[in-house]
Amino acid sequence: MPTLTRADPGTPPEAEMPGYIDPKRKLWLLSVVYPLLPVLAILLHAVTGSEWVLLAPIVFSYGLGPLLDWLLGEDTGNPPEQTVPALEGDRYYRVLTWLTVPLHVLALIVAAWWAGTQDLSLFGWIVLAVMVGLFSGLAVNTAHEMGHKREPVEQLLTRIALAVPAYGHFTIEHNLGHHKHVATPEDCASARMGESIYRFALREMPGGVKRAWKIETRRLARRGRSPFSPANTILQSWLVTLVLQGGLVVAFGPAMLAFLALHNLVAWFQLTSANYVEHYGLLRRKDASGRYERCKPHHSWNSNHVFSNLLLFHLERHSDHHANPLRRYQSLRHFDDAPRLPTGYFGMFVLAYLPPLWFRVMDRRLLALPHVNGDRSRVNHLRREAT
Repeated sequence: MPTLTRADPGTPPEAEMPGYIDPKRKLWLLSVVYPLLPVLAILLHAVTGSEWVLLAPIVFSYGLGPLLDWLLGEDTGNPPEQTVPALEGDRYYRVLTWLTVPLHVLALIVAAWWAGTQDLSLFGWIVLAVMVGLFSGLAVNTAHEMGHKREPVEQLLTRIALAVPAYGHFTIEHNLGHHKHVATPEDCASARMGESIYRFALREMPGGVKRAWKIETRRLARRGRSPFSPANTILQSWLVTLVLQGGLVVAFGPAMLAFLALHNLVAWFQLTSANYVEHYGLLRRKDASGRYERCKPHHSWNSNHVFSNLLLFHLERHSDHHANPLRRYQSLRHFDDAPRLPTGYFGMFVLAYLPPLWFRVMDRRLLALPHVNGDRSRVNHLRREAT
């Protein structure tokens, strides 16, 4: 298991460790190639003729993934703070996220082509749509990493990545809505204690779209522009979706509408699953003036499990991301006082899909957090009404 050296607080400023090399540097390539698993599964189907092999990427992610997280364990090391400026400035890490975007597009096109040209059974057709939908949900993760950054190329690639699952509202909603209201009753993307993932999805999915549109409308109004202006970043991504998915419908016929609808829904639910896990029950407290405290690492659930983090551009180090949203994935830190998940996201998603087990595991863990200490007034729960 790769281990990052911790920064020694006693290290003098002149000792900037110029020879430091991120031990995960090459391993981050796993996040790049992971979206290609649907293409590999289609190739296996072409070779074997068995539709069951289309399930392989799902079994790998949700079966083998949690097992490998358990076997490889956690990495709680951090890059030395003296090296972070150089680490953040290393364009290698940015290029990896850039390269991932066309692979998301490729995976969808190949899957649509296979669904539209092969004599698949209903079982095979559904499995293919669900499987590629799960992996198109990863496009939102890639966009999540780039969407916080200001480089024009990253903003452009973010819109393209979000176009794959037709989730063009995400960047506005996430950056200006979720990050502002995270871990409060007002946030549609923060799950409440006692709220199942299915109940959460009915609140989070439409709530995110509505909030994003309101935020973008207000932003454009301040500039004297209509919400239907070409400057609307949501519409920009939706236009790419129209070209991409509309082109697939034209190429492979009306049946592609149903395929893409199922694909999109599964991709959206994948993002909802991440949102559900990341802030379940956590609550920012109000100060004497009624304002919420600043978001801190203990307002997000964290995971340091090696394998799933290497597939997700460190998404699971979510505590540092919310405390420092501009920090790039390779520099995200572990905090000893951050709430810790029992496994990586793939295992947590499976647990979330079984609400009785989820509540049994996570409610106990939530109430045992030091800043909660069994006090239910310090958690975001269903009985707490948004104000």
